[in-house]
Amino acid sequence: MQAMHPIQLLVIDDHTLFRRGLISLLSQDGRFAIAGQAGDMGEALRCCRKERPQVILLDNHLPGVRGVDGIGALKDSYPGARILMLTVSESEADLTAAMLAGADGYLLKTVETEQLCDSIEKVLGGECVISPDMMTKFVAAFRAKGPDHASVATALALAPSLQDAAFESLSGRERQILCIIARGDSNKLIARELAIAEATVKVHVQHIFRKLALSSRVQAALYAAARGMV
Repeated sequence: MQAMHPIQLLVIDDHTLFRRGLISLLSQDGRFAIAGQAGDMGEALRCCRKERPQVILLDNHLPGVRGVDGIGALKDSYPGARILMLTVSESEADLTAAMLAGADGYLLKTVETEQLCDSIEKVLGGECVISPDMMTKFVAAFRAKGPDHASVATALALAPSLQDAAFESLSGRERQILCIIARGDSNKLIARELAIAEATVKVHVQHIFRKLALSSRVQAALYAAARGMV
């Protein structure tokens, strides 16, 4: 369903051809309107303060200041904006830095157009969106580094509730879905695998987040990894 008012977007990417192509593509979808564009962080901050975009599409490889390093400043410029990383970086370190800095999602530039458009709507609605490949790599890296690695600090920051009582409150189906979330699967894929309605999966996910005091699928994946569930 198309929104009554188009979602105002700010596109930040130093690659002019890619930026213009992305803007042209998104402009053809009635759900979106381009509030502004920028090729570096300084221009992006000025545009963010002036145009007050709802969703910012942010590349990581920018001249001077990397995208992940500018997330805090963008949030300060307009706290109401949601930030969706759109980058070629498949680095688990970049993903971790982005999420800890306050990004609302992390997608690779290989993403399909339909998935990108859906993801914009999801982050505006408060969901966290991560490319499935990146989610899997993130969890695998956390498991491989072990309990003595500094990534434990990241896990604790992103998955604050590891108490036994919270975990025991999960139903069998909720634990099953938690494991699948850790693989990076979407609600649609989970519904298909378990042969249940996507709306039912969404309700289960909401219950998981509430019971475990989590707020994103990244947190859920790290929680599952910390408990050895994946």
